[in-house]
Amino acid sequence: MSLDDPVLSVDDLADQIVEVLDYFRLGKVMCMGVTAGAYILTLFAIKYTQRVMGLVLVSPLCKSPSWTEWLCNKVMTNLLYFCGMCTLVKELLLLRYFSKEVRGSVEVPESDVVQACRRLLGERQSPNVLRLLEAINERPDITQGLRKLKCRSLIFVGESSPFHSEALHMTSKLDRRFSALVEVQACGSMVTEEQPDAMLIPLEYFLMGFGFYRPSQCNVSPRSPLSPTSISPELFSPESMGLKLKPIKTRFSEEV
Repeated sequence: MSLDDPVLSVDDLADQIVEVLDYFRLGKVMCMGVTAGAYILTLFAIKYTQRVMGLVLVSPLCKSPSWTEWLCNKVMTNLLYFCGMCTLVKELLLLRYFSKEVRGSVEVPESDVVQACRRLLGERQSPNVLRLLEAINERPDITQGLRKLKCRSLIFVGESSPFHSEALHMTSKLDRRFSALVEVQACGSMVTEEQPDAMLIPLEYFLMGFGFYRPSQCNVSPRSPLSPTSISPELFSPESMGLKLKPIKTRFSEEV
């Protein structure tokens, strides 16, 4: 994208999803997004309810940016404009993405996933990142539209995420018959990268509600580590996976 191109709004980004679906001749789809992507997909689901089967949202946004987020985004857009994807921009984004446990410290080196993310950020086109931040920084509050959602929604949020309270607010506004919340302990915004194993069981139950889940047809020996009988039941407990399931999750599981 050129800096001379008009700035796209979040509504424009949501409308572009329709163009992608139409191009690939897709009807109703299952959507999954993280933070800003979760906001855009939620907006898409509000505007095009007939095109969305379900939402999987990770550390989602639904309100207008707070003053601190707005100011931080302004600092990053100015740095991107004058300096490109510099070290400070990467650090600000990583601070937003990950918990301190994986970002490391003087005594503890940062994790492999943070190092990989740092490399990937360096490969991004600065003008594109700048335009996305500008669009997200001007996003409107979509809380009132959440009641219009009729699709099932599964929300993950890390307890160390700066958007933790916003995810809780969003969950409180959704229809509890069709939504569930999973809080992941000792995790930042990027649950998909930091603790993906914590998403497996909730996703499995979520997909079972759509009839998508199929039992594995693999023929494995009872002594194989792939055999369910070889896995201790305690490993499947929410506590062992770092999950804190809210009461709404219990209701969701019973409905499925």
